[in-house]
Amino acid sequence: MSHYQFEISLNPFEPWSEILSAYLGDIDFEGFYEQKNILHAFVSQSNYSEERFHAALKLLSPDVEVQFVFKELAHRNWNALWESNFEPVFIENKLAIVAPFHTLKSRFEHVITIEPKMSFGTGHHQTTFMMCEEILVSQLEKKAVLDMGSGTGVLAILCELVGAKSIIAVDIEAWSVENCRKNAEVNNCSRITSVLGDIDVVKDHSFDVIFANINKNILLNHMAAYVRGLNPNGFLYLSGFFSSDAQEIIKEAQGLGLNLISQKERGGWCLLVFNK
Repeated sequence: MSHYQFEISLNPFEPWSEILSAYLGDIDFEGFYEQKNILHAFVSQSNYSEERFHAALKLLSPDVEVQFVFKELAHRNWNALWESNFEPVFIENKLAIVAPFHTLKSRFEHVITIEPKMSFGTGHHQTTFMMCEEILVSQLEKKAVLDMGSGTGVLAILCELVGAKSIIAVDIEAWSVENCRKNAEVNNCSRITSVLGDIDVVKDHSFDVIFANINKNILLNHMAAYVRGLNPNGFLYLSGFFSSDAQEIIKEAQGLGLNLISQKERGGWCLLVFNK
């Protein structure tokens, strides 16, 4: 399968590169990296729609100047480009997220190796970074965990590393599920079950902790199911949305009986923690 590589110039670049990446992710773009204030975005030819692409650009502020070019890539070149521009992610000395071809020069408490293919969740995005920070300080020992919208499985893997007894990782994309399974194996994880589907595939399960790093509309649609599936005194971690959308999500969660415990922001993105 061939892909298109878009090189998109934005002025100002921040925070609009992250915002545009989210919009493009919603219309089947499969991977991103930033280089010298250019956003590189990839989409398969079969999934590309010129109409949807221009509609996504129009969602940006009128004050943002946008220019772009694109070219066709063979599938093998897509993988090579993605790997060559994949940088490791570090959270203090607590966590390193690396690719198999990286060499670490320092010691970290936890190291996760992720194959940088087309699944989201390498730690580079602000929301994944914040989720990892939260997992590192959460008490997950002997907890049953749900990772909803698991992508590469990086959150599920980190949950196992910090002591979770079982993790179900759910994604609607078959290639993400397969990538999660491979990454779990590479990181010697044995307590992660990677499942293809939506929220209904875990309707008969209950969890002590739920992590959901998805877009706002899906979080709102899933909220009642999260509450039903959360054990008493359980915790719900939500991210994947802009800070400007936080109040709408808080209102929905509180209306279902959840208590807001904490709120944090990074680069215009938000993470909310609720308790049942």
